[in-house]
Amino acid sequence: MMAAEPLTREQIISAAEEALRRYGPAKTTVVDVAQSLGVSHGSVYRHFPTKAALRAAVVQQGLEQKARELRPIAEETGPAADRLHRWLLTLMTIKRRFALEDPELFGTYAMIDKDDAEVVHEHVEVLTSQITRILEDGVEAGEFRPSVLESGALAIWDATTRFHNPMHRHEWSDPGTTERFEGVWHLLLDGISAD
Repeated sequence: MMAAEPLTREQIISAAEEALRRYGPAKTTVVDVAQSLGVSHGSVYRHFPTKAALRAAVVQQGLEQKARELRPIAEETGPAADRLHRWLLTLMTIKRRFALEDPELFGTYAMIDKDDAEVVHEHVEVLTSQITRILEDGVEAGEFRPSVLESGALAIWDATTRFHNPMHRHEWSDPGTTERFEGVWHLLLDGISAD
């Protein structure tokens, strides 16, 4: 049955997300996505020139959602150290939950670096800008030393990579992960605190 209405990017991305969940990133084809929509694979290719481009669009949409989940913590008021700690814990929780509850789709996210590194780069920029916002508030309130603004957001991102980068997902089930995160957090806080 052919679709009566013109096909939209959003419909294709949604169908691709479901196909990736069902078949996994290695086995999902553009034909699978087209069949679920009741269209020819050419209709999908009009919107996305390659399977990799379609996969990247699915990942980009998901990463944008995760950034939106974190934004309220970055934008709220209150002690910056508490906000930064909660922001990092929330990021870690989001990634762990995603890896556990949606492993096939998470696998797609884990392989996107090969397909479209720019999607990952943009995501990191968005998230480090949220960290920067918290750091700026902390400097302004006298909680954090001013030098933290030079490279602090990226340094914090790099220092906590083990807890949120999909490449480390096999380590997240270790019962000591949260305790290790807290150890890293206390070192970071000692390094950025004004006193």
